[in-house]
Amino acid sequence: MKDIEIARNTKLEPITNIAKQNEIEEEYLEPYGKYKAKVSLEKLQKLEDKKDGKLILVTAINPTPLGEGKTTISIGLADGLRKIGKKSMLALREPSLGPVFGIKGGATGGGYSQVAPMEDINLHFTGDIHAITSANNLLSAIIDNHIYHGNELNIEKVTWKRCVDLNDRQLRTVNTGLSNEKNIVPREDGFDITVASEIMAIFCLASSLEDLKRRLGNIIIGFDKEGKKVTAHDLKAEGAMTVLLKDAFNPNLVQTLEHTPALIHGGPFANIAHGCNSVVATKMALKLADYVVTESRLWSRPRSRKIPKY
Repeated sequence: MKDIEIARNTKLEPITNIAKQNEIEEEYLEPYGKYKAKVSLEKLQKLEDKKDGKLILVTAINPTPLGEGKTTISIGLADGLRKIGKKSMLALREPSLGPVFGIKGGATGGGYSQVAPMEDINLHFTGDIHAITSANNLLSAIIDNHIYHGNELNIEKVTWKRCVDLNDRQLRTVNTGLSNEKNIVPREDGFDITVASEIMAIFCLASSLEDLKRRLGNIIIGFDKEGKKVTAHDLKAEGAMTVLLKDAFNPNLVQTLEHTPALIHGGPFANIAHGCNSVVATKMALKLADYVVTESRLWSRPRSRKIPKY
């Protein structure tokens, strides 16, 4: 059977049952339908004094011709630990719509080693990546609005880019501000894919909402006429951006096909950032399980442009 057929033919447990396995009370759970939910960071705060479990990192695996890679191995390992009676949990990255609709495809494992509901996870999931896209583009709008209304900060060069969660090469470099409206200054701009954005990296490194807000404020958006850096904090933008991200910042709880709990949260690309799920999801998993399996991608630039054969 194909991966999607295996996933659809598997009877999933209600997410409330999965939460109970790892002692996540209903008061800390925000269900998104029957099979996925967000876990409040208040739960992590309640477990602050609890001893961490053991962290198992899976990385640097070249997928086989059948597709077994880091995610498949991670899921299988977590399921295997649970099968022999260990209290295990997964902490994984969220898939991006760009690779999902590109040659790479989805990122929920394969065969009987999958996280589910796989279609939801691979598509809009709980809206985290959309929230990151909105926060990123809000900052872009605030920058251009500040320039339009007099440019009090004397911004001369804008280095901040917009983003979209698709592989849309046509948008990598664009000219903006061509409406001929008064005070609008045309300039060259561009779009990154959301998972390669600075906000995605910040989102995954932040340890709390307060830390997230601080980091967002430190973003350098460009330079003034004297060559001094201008930050998001200078534009007073970090508060509004944090509001857009406050719900997304809670980790997402799902399950494997064998009902092992999995926290799937954040998804930065490894060629521009750290390539791991969020810090808060890993911390939460370590408080909730004796063994936590996570993955990361180690990125190195190839010496040759020729694609190697594995």
